[in-house]
Amino acid sequence: MQPGIRPLLHVLRAGLGCVVAATWLCTAQAGTTTTTGLGNPASADLNFAINIDKFVFFRLGNSAWPAEDPGISGIAFNLTPSIPGGPTTPVAVNNASANWSGGAPNFAVTPNGSALPVEVRSNAGQISLRASVVLPLASGTNTIPFSEITITTSNPALPAPAIPNTGLGITANVTPTSPDNFVTLRSATWTFFYANLINRPAGAYTGQVMFTATSP
Repeated sequence: MQPGIRPLLHVLRAGLGCVVAATWLCTAQAGTTTTTGLGNPASADLNFAINIDKFVFFRLGNSAWPAEDPGISGIAFNLTPSIPGGPTTPVAVNNASANWSGGAPNFAVTPNGSALPVEVRSNAGQISLRASVVLPLASGTNTIPFSEITITTSNPALPAPAIPNTGLGITANVTPTSPDNFVTLRSATWTFFYANLINRPAGAYTGQVMFTATSP
């Protein structure tokens, strides 16, 4: 019987800092005009230019808008075995004899779903989210496919992208709050689950995923 497997998922907060820049450039054209005669007006034109930069603010866990936090949020799943009993039900203690039916132990995942807050703000039009694997989910010699980590969202307008086994995953589009002026203000709770499809060797499995928000 193998002792409990303890997968640990580190979720990287991949947020771009929110910076709004608005610049007013006032330039005088045809600076002066002189007229003569009573009742003849003098005029001067003035051109204005306003430049507003695009921005994207994205956070997963950690601090909310407008704060920024360079730290990495984390999610951990613990797998605890239950031994099929023989004449008596085994007690979960160390270095003790127990009756065992010989059947494979069952592993319960706790917690069954771990939640993190997520937030997207932008003035740059359609925002797309994508997950990419930075470090595989491994214990050193054994690995767990990242596709066994699934995510649900509390807000369909802010969907969670699927985590690939390796490399870049497919994109998930965030629904704009105001499509006419390209503004997006969305928040949700993403809940992470470990599928636990098959029994695996005991160990501490750690990995890292980067979630990225991009605009056109």
